[in-house]
Amino acid sequence: MLYTAFIFGLISSFHCIGMCGPIAMMLPVDRTNQTKKATQIITYHLGRLTAYATIGFVFGLLGKGFFLAGLQQNLSIFIGVAMILVVLTPEKIFAKYNFSKPVFKLISKIKTALGSQFRNKSYKSLFTIGLLNGFLPCGMVYVALFGAIAMQSESLGVLYMILFGLGTVPMMSSVVYINSYLTIPIRNRIQKAIPYVAVCIGCLFILRGLGLGIPYISPSNMSLFIQADPNCH
Repeated sequence: MLYTAFIFGLISSFHCIGMCGPIAMMLPVDRTNQTKKATQIITYHLGRLTAYATIGFVFGLLGKGFFLAGLQQNLSIFIGVAMILVVLTPEKIFAKYNFSKPVFKLISKIKTALGSQFRNKSYKSLFTIGLLNGFLPCGMVYVALFGAIAMQSESLGVLYMILFGLGTVPMMSSVVYINSYLTIPIRNRIQKAIPYVAVCIGCLFILRGLGLGIPYISPSNMSLFIQADPNCH
């Protein structure tokens, strides 16, 4: 299921353009030296990937707890259903609830720290911008974290989120170069594809949990190591 992380990252990066695009466009990079500019952008992405890997570790560890408790299969089905519900629920319904309110002060501090880093053009500042950017609330990251929880260990949770982050890199990098070509109509058309991709990924997680014995898609219970009776020889 790791490949779904990269695919979802690729398609959700068009959503990221609207949310994090302004940050990418304001990066304090060298506009005269293309080589240095490229390395600075890479440094920014390394910061984002570090943030994603960190939260992937936490949620992968949580998923490992479910795996050891023998709940991994049911959890995969639940997460698949949750993914589908999240992307199909109209945004105006979520707008009624402020999910970030409990951590509003923390988010405010992150934004303040993020703003201060734009005054410095050092690689350290670019890495910090990416790191702080990765910890800001994002609906697509939340959906990806469902996948990290469904992994069987903290290392797989980290890998899942890194692959998700890598999927966002091409578009988040190109926005620095070709922003004028990414018109609002184009972005809107591509964003319409995001729910379809998320639903497909959710269905894959449901199939994985059902343990139908389909190689690479829905492994049997024995392959998932969660069968009720031990298989001894």
